[in-house]
Amino acid sequence: MTHPIIAAIEARNTINLFDPSQSISDEQISELVRLATRAPTAFNLQNWRFIAARTTEAKQRLRKVAWDQAKVEEAAVTFIVCGQMTDERVLADRLAPAVDAGIMPASMVPSWEAGAKMLYAGQVWRQRDEAVRTATFGATTLIYAAHALGLGAAPMIGFDHEAVAHEFDLLPNEIPVMLLAVGHAKPENWPQKPRRPLAQVLDII
Repeated sequence: MTHPIIAAIEARNTINLFDPSQSISDEQISELVRLATRAPTAFNLQNWRFIAARTTEAKQRLRKVAWDQAKVEEAAVTFIVCGQMTDERVLADRLAPAVDAGIMPASMVPSWEAGAKMLYAGQVWRQRDEAVRTATFGATTLIYAAHALGLGAAPMIGFDHEAVAHEFDLLPNEIPVMLLAVGHAKPENWPQKPRRPLAQVLDII
């Protein structure tokens, strides 16, 4: 019997046609993001933010800066998935719950702070790369969470990054990495498209 995670990977398809008559609740949106934040992040920084445009007004504003793509508005919710530039100064606070839970010894925190500082301090390109990685991990996990809840999802890079940041008051350290439309799929969406042969993408050395 195929494991359900593997079945989801093989069955998931990108949704371009959403049923605009079907909505999802704030509780469902919260659950999607709760599951998304189970994704891994470097040093457990959790340097992400999810802005859920679910009202008609918010989706209309977003559509205007997203190349007028209809699915922004037709989906039940369209997330702006943001990565935050890495900053080791927040690390002690982010690690505190793991220390309190007895998962991580408090004596280890300073060495993690030092490691993060060595990697990221003054390295703007590396801070940005980490922000993009973090947001992508979160978005991918949200996609599969949506699939598990019977919803479809469409990751989108077609938008004006500066306009999105301005329109939705992103912080100076936040990067809008992608939009992620989530909702109820119409039946005429295509299934998952075939992938390139493994021989073209895999080297075992």
